Amino acid sequence: MKILLTYISMLCSLIVIAQQTPAPKQTETIAIVGATAHIGNGTTIENSLIILKDGKISTIVDGKVAKMDLTGMNIIKATGKHVYPGFIVPNSTLGLVEVDAVKASDDETELGSWNPHIRSLIAYNAESKIVESMRPNGVLLGQIAPTGGRISGTSSIVQFDAWNWEDAAIKTDDGIHMNWPNSFSNGRWWLGEEPGLKPNDKYGEQVTEIEKYFNDSKAYNKGTKTKTHLPFEALAGIFSGSKKLYIHVDDEKGIIDAVNFSKENGVKHMVIVGGRETYKVADLLSQNSIAVLLRRTLSLPSHTDDDYDLPYKSAKPLVDKGVLVALQVTGGGMERMNSRNLPFYAGATVAHGLTKEQALQLITLNTAKILGIDDSYGSLESGKSATLFISEGDALDMRTNIITHAFIDGRLLSLETHQTELWKRYSEKFKNQ
Repeated sequence: MKILLTYISMLCSLIVIAQQTPAPKQTETIAIVGATAHIGNGTTIENSLIILKDGKISTIVDGKVAKMDLTGMNIIKATGKHVYPGFIVPNSTLGLVEVDAVKASDDETELGSWNPHIRSLIAYNAESKIVESMRPNGVLLGQIAPTGGRISGTSSIVQFDAWNWEDAAIKTDDGIHMNWPNSFSNGRWWLGEEPGLKPNDKYGEQVTEIEKYFNDSKAYNKGTKTKTHLPFEALAGIFSGSKKLYIHVDDEKGIIDAVNFSKENGVKHMVIVGGRETYKVADLLSQNSIAVLLRRTLSLPSHTDDDYDLPYKSAKPLVDKGVLVALQVTGGGMERMNSRNLPFYAGATVAHGLTKEQALQLITLNTAKILGIDDSYGSLESGKSATLFISEGDALDMRTNIITHAFIDGRLLSLETHQTELWKRYSEKFKNQ
């Protein structure tokens, strides 16, 4: 009897901690009436009429101009509210790590330095409690990327309401992530090195090692393959253009060298990730049509002679030069948990030079373009996926980002999470005191 009760209690505990069941497929046509629609491309429509059908946006018009028969539709009255495309978080380890201190739940890094063939997607945990907590802030899509080594592996793009990684996948194996060597390094006291910033004596050697690896890969993919070499085969898409090369680099010299490396090695599509000093080489990036996934804006300056507000305003000079810029959340503590704050990182750029609609582009259409999913996601346009949400106020402001409805491919999502349950529970506790 005791054993039976133990099993029952374990089952109940599993039910309590389980993720919300993914929403069912859209079956009825939905009309969102009266909201201000923030398209994601820099424009808005006041008093909009948005119709969702079969998982797509079938109509988006000015409700004052276009009069349509809404009979038989599920009508959501949203006058005074705002509609946004689902926010997209790139270069994320969401779903790859659940608890940092529990090794069995940590799949973000593979052993070894050269792992272009490692696919992060198959390690993605669609039932992650952290992933679930993204949706109440409007973060509905993400690029799941591995970390570590010189070449970390291959990323994929997922939506955040799925049974498993197969259901979650929107675009598989979109690109390969490489960590460029640092031209400067800080002294590591635990190895007996003197503290402070100093040139990396092995920088040239490390760059040469990358060049050799890419040359060997090109030779392998052009030659007669008598023996399979999975890492080299994984790099083939970089040269053919079917995959993007995401180079993680922050310093000015490293960025310039990475751009030249890509051009010399025939890399079709390159993206700078991190890019702390990209503002110094904005012209170079613009001339070569190189996009940037900029590190989080709410962070401290990296160098003592940096402007105190440099991280907040680093997006504006790039946008002004015509560089395609999006925001990511890595480069600081609690990366996965802080991904839910992505809209507020974008909001911070508004106080430092960008308009609200420009800031919105940093986490919607710009990101979709960089990831290669802009044909279906990233903006509110007819024919695109009905992946969007309704907010009571400005979704880039944490005070007014209050979401009432959220959809992925037309499916109405649950916005309940472990965090919202705790909030309601303790709100009642203090209300009664």
